[in-house]
Formats: sequence, C-alpha cells, structure tokens
Amino acid sequence: MPKARRRALFHWSFLVALFLGAAAAAGFAPLNWWFLTLFSFAGLVALIARAPTMRRALATGWWFGVGHFTIGLNWIATAFYYQNAMPHWLGWIAVVVLSFYLAVFPMAAVGLAWRWGRPALFHFAFIFAAAWIFTEWLRATLFTGFAWNPLGVMLVDVGQAARWIGTYGLSGIIILAASAIAGFGVGKWRQSTLLLLPLLGTAALGHFLPQVPAPQPNAPLLRIVQPNINQNQKYSELLAERNFRRLSVLTGHQTLEPRLVLWPEAAIPYYLEEEAWARQRLSRLLGPHDVLLTGGDALVYDKADKLVAARNSLFALNAAGEILGRYDKSHLVPYGEYLPMRPILAAIGLSRLVPGDFDFLPGPGPQTYTLPEFGKVGIQICYEIIFSGQVVDANNRPAFIFNPSNDAWFGAWGPPQHLAQARLRAIEEGLPVIRSTPTGISAVVDADGKIISQVDWQQAGALAEKLPAALPPTLFSRYGNKLPLSFAAVLALIAIAVRPRRR
Repeated sequence: MPKARRRALFHWSFLVALFLGAAAAAGFAPLNWWFLTLFSFAGLVALIARAPTMRRALATGWWFGVGHFTIGLNWIATAFYYQNAMPHWLGWIAVVVLSFYLAVFPMAAVGLAWRWGRPALFHFAFIFAAAWIFTEWLRATLFTGFAWNPLGVMLVDVGQAARWIGTYGLSGIIILAASAIAGFGVGKWRQSTLLLLPLLGTAALGHFLPQVPAPQPNAPLLRIVQPNINQNQKYSELLAERNFRRLSVLTGHQTLEPRLVLWPEAAIPYYLEEEAWARQRLSRLLGPHDVLLTGGDALVYDKADKLVAARNSLFALNAAGEILGRYDKSHLVPYGEYLPMRPILAAIGLSRLVPGDFDFLPGPGPQTYTLPEFGKVGIQICYEIIFSGQVVDANNRPAFIFNPSNDAWFGAWGPPQHLAQARLRAIEEGLPVIRSTPTGISAVVDADGKIISQVDWQQAGALAEKLPAALPPTLFSRYGNKLPLSFAAVLALIAIAVRPRRR
C-alpha cells in the first residue's frame, strides 16, 4: 500500500477524534460531566474545520462516534455475564461492533457539515446542528432503531424546551453550544456568544414556566415495588419462593384506600392466562379495590395448538384474580428478546440474551388502558421508553405512563441512563412516568421530568406516592418528531441565509 494511502488511513487526527468521542460520553449518566461533552464536541468542530478533504472529515466523524458509543454503551457488555450460551468476553466485542455501525450517523452529520457548512463558524454551526438532529432521528428509526443516549439527554435537568423541540432538538442546541466554544478558541467572540444563547435560554426556561400542580387529594395511591432481585437470581427455581416473598412483603399491607401496585418487567415466572392458581396467589396480596400491574410472559400458539412463541407482556390483575387487560411489548430488543436472521446466526453459535426456547413477538404499539378507580394508564415496557415520540397513543391520551423495566443486567451505567431518558419522555409528553425495576432505579417522575422519589440502584424498597398531576398536552405530544425535524430545517435555512457570498 502506498505511504500516502497509509497516512490517509492512520492520520493522527483519528486518534484524537477517538479520544474526544470517548470523553464526550462522560456527559451521560452516571457521570453527568456535561462540560466535558461540550469541550469534546468543540474539539470535534476544530478537527472538522481543519480536515482538508471530505474523506478526512468523514473518517474523523466515524472515529469520534466509535469512541463515543463504545464508552456510552459499555453496559451492554455487562449483560453477557448473565448468560452462558455465549462467551462472556463476546460482550465487549458486541459493544465495539455495534459502535462501528452507530458511528456511521455522527460520520454522516460531520460529512454534511464539512460539505455545506464551511468556512464561516456561524454557518457551520447551524448546518452541523441541523445534520446532527436529522441523523440522530435517523439512528432511532432505521432497522427498528437504536435511540439510546441521544445527545439531548444531557440537558434533562434543564430540558423543558423538549416540550416544543423534543429530545433531538435539544441535541441540536448542544451542537450549537459546542460550536460556540470552538469559536471562542479562535477569537470569534460575537458569533460564539450568539450561538450560546439557545443553551442559556433552555437552561433558564424552567424558571419561567408554570410548575406542575400538586397531586389532588383524590389522586390514585401508587405502590411501586423494587425487590432487588438480580438477573442471575431471577430464573433460579431454588430462589423462586424467596423472590416471591420479597415482592409480596414490599407490596405492603392492604388498606381501605385503593392502591395501584406496580411490579417490574418479567416480575413473575408464572403464565397468568393459563395458571389460575397463580392468579389467585397474587390476588391474595391485594385489597378489595387494589389493582396489580405486573410483568410476565404470554404464550402464543398456532392453529394446531402448538406453542410457537411468547410475548413480553404486562398484566392488570384485580383482587378477584381476574385479568383486566394485557399489554404486549412492541419495540423488542434485537439480540435480547429475539435473534435477527435466526437460521444464520444460530448456526454460528449466537443466541439471544433472554433465556428461553422461543423468540418474543411484538405487540401492536402504544396503548392506553382504563383501570377501575385509577383512570387511564399508558404502558411502555423497558426499552420502549427510549423512543421519543413513540410512547403514547395519540388518540387516547393517558394520565401517566408506567414503565416496568428490567435493568438488572446492565451494570452501573445502564440504569441511570435509562431513567434519564424516561424523564425526557415525561417532559415531551407532559405526563408523569412511573418506573418499577428489579434492582433499580425505580422512580416517580413528574410531568416536568423531576424525580419525586426513587429507590436507588441495587437497593430493595417500595415507594408509596400519590399519582402526580399531568400537564395539558404539549406541542410535542401533538406533533411528535415533526417538531425537531422542522427545527433542523429552520437551522439549515438560517445557515443558507447567512452563508457568506463567494467573490
């Protein structure tokens, strides 16, 4: 291979980009070092500005993305330690391979910015922000989507602007701010100050918006249970009774006031639709007006009554042992709940991470259920809550979203990242989000995205709270991701309008 070609493949800037991408991931939970993210993206902007060719710019963006996703998604590797069908070390290979794919999206954003954004800083920043919004939305959409850790989640504590521009719009604001920092570094003070204004406005916005009203005295009483049952204990027959006792003790004593009891995803090993004794066992934990929402599996049979698949479901059960409703998870986790291209991948020894002989089948999508005494509830099981604009039945708006999850196999980084994304859904939709998980983090989140109470990671406990009030439908709840995409279009149009004229 010619020396010039080798230099193109291994330029020093790629190593810098890889390091900056890894550092940028520190802005996500649990570290929350958002300032490091801003400076890392500012470094990326500087590298792009110096790239002499499109090929160099694209490679820089790709290496940045590899570092960014490898560190931010390190929790995926932890999941491989809770299965024995594949070598545990394969987890890190899976993270890196996934990052190789996901890095295509930052690469595309960088390529668009390099091609259409140079040379003026103001123009470049608007093109880069617009491109990042679009490619991040694309990442959440293509091939069933992988929406984990959008850049905007770093603004969750001050992210009220998500009511209007959604999570991906917040990501664009971060890109503008990072471009401003890069501009300060080369003395472009006036343009950089203007680019910082959207971030400063977003941070200040929460101080001027009306506060979420306190729960009404007649608001439903919630009992959220976190049993601290780890993934390697969950399916053990020897620990089945111990696990059930933990759930039952934390469910608490029956009261005269109706309670909505909330258990995690896949909380029970029973098949409630087929095992009447299991329904009766659960019903004995409930008061006369209580309702239990618990995760469990539903079996799927073909016309010959042969078992062919399963569904990851949530069941609503009353004190008489009757099933009031069932929600089936729609957005399933590839390689977790089903194995894509199963004939090929199974032949080379790959398996899905969730134990079982059958793949899960998807449900129809967001649905709202009306429960006696408790009103309308929307369900999003675990991973589903990360998909901005896809969590609520727009034709039947619930009073809150219940997000039963199982983060027990995602280490110390996965659970707080998951919670942060659930908080953004609360802001976008103007709805409280209630989370129950086996090992944490279970929480009650109000319609402003603020955490009212929580049970910390790897702790056993229960939360007893009145259901927080919902806000009126937000603009985002009406129009969804049309808004951040429109915001991206506006940024691109502004960039075109202020583009320096060539002489």
